[in-house]
Amino acid sequence: SARVSSGPWLSLSCRTCLTSFYGMDFTTDKLRSLVRKWQSLIDCKVEVKTTDGHIVRIFCVGFTKRRPNQIKKFAYAKSSQVRAIRKKMTDIITSHASKCDIQQLVSKFVHEIMGKEIEKSCNSIYPLQNVYIYRAKILKAPKMEQSKLMELHSADVTPVDEQGKKVATA
Repeated sequence: SARVSSGPWLSLSCRTCLTSFYGMDFTTDKLRSLVRKWQSLIDCKVEVKTTDGHIVRIFCVGFTKRRPNQIKKFAYAKSSQVRAIRKKMTDIITSHASKCDIQQLVSKFVHEIMGKEIEKSCNSIYPLQNVYIYRAKILKAPKMEQSKLMELHSADVTPVDEQGKKVATA
């Protein structure tokens, strides 16, 4: 997997370890495989407060691509186009992240919802490819109680004593 997420251990019981989202980062080889010659790299960082009180710094990266039927070898964006794309990136990330809690935000990272939307909306300025949220850091998290943590993980945790059933062989 190209994403690495980390988090502190908040609760430890028999066979389960419950954690809270702490950060996400692309692996170095994935990030370096995206960078190529003859294209512009456009990146931005945004600090957003989610609905549940987490303050998150989100890093986004995108690369220009050649237009259809383009003869030129390179696909460099002008500095004004880069500024416009960066502004659109920050607007989209802010609108997505400020309207959801941290659990929904992490699922948006996994499903690359923001990257796809940025790619579509910036197509009128300059066509983009490989738009990703490549890093997210929790700058400030609200106090997390044990009951709230258990509530977050209630769907994920399976009972420890659960055993499988025997299957009849033919």
